[in-house]
Amino acid sequence: MRERMYELTTPESVDAFLTENPIAAVFKAGTCHKTMQGWGNIEFFLKERPDVPVGVIRVVEARPASNRIAERTGITHQSPQLIVFKDAQAQFDLDNWDITKENLEPRLNATLPALDSSATQGEKRTSLEPYTKLMDAYLSGAILEQQFQWTYLEMFRNDATLRNENEFALLDSLFGNPDDHHIHAGAIISLESQMQQSGQLEPLRSRVQSLRDAVAAL
Repeated sequence: MRERMYELTTPESVDAFLTENPIAAVFKAGTCHKTMQGWGNIEFFLKERPDVPVGVIRVVEARPASNRIAERTGITHQSPQLIVFKDAQAQFDLDNWDITKENLEPRLNATLPALDSSATQGEKRTSLEPYTKLMDAYLSGAILEQQFQWTYLEMFRNDATLRNENEFALLDSLFGNPDDHHIHAGAIISLESQMQQSGQLEPLRSRVQSLRDAVAAL
């Protein structure tokens, strides 16, 4: 599904995305638990719909893009928020805790065209592939430990709120972030160093190998 997710950061990118895609969904992502839960429910249905590209607006960093959606649709900004479009016209929206499977299913069924059962054949890549590639590079010695730590944590910080609960828990387990859903790479790496020196943690390489095996088993 990651292959058909597009980050929208400007009004122009919003306009182009809606113009180019007859059917499209736009998800406004915040930084709280509501975003992660809402995205998990959306992904439950849309992962089987390769015909539906998803534009993602991180509202903290890309407020002009969020404002452009509100201007085009007349729908008051919320975060998180899902809006589904057909021919660049909003068909429905769901906000905050209303982004549930019970609310999504009838609305998506009424809005999206019937899907050819063969349409999902080409979508084989796991959404965790960026992490598996990074772990493989570290385990093979292609990148050093410090580079791995920073790259992994920055990647996770950027997409943590778009992970379902299982994926979040799995990825978060590598470092055991003490600050819940707030990913602060510098603080986590500092704590990691202290805990390794005191013998409270296994070596990072061992934990990465365990995580890599867990991902492969999915």
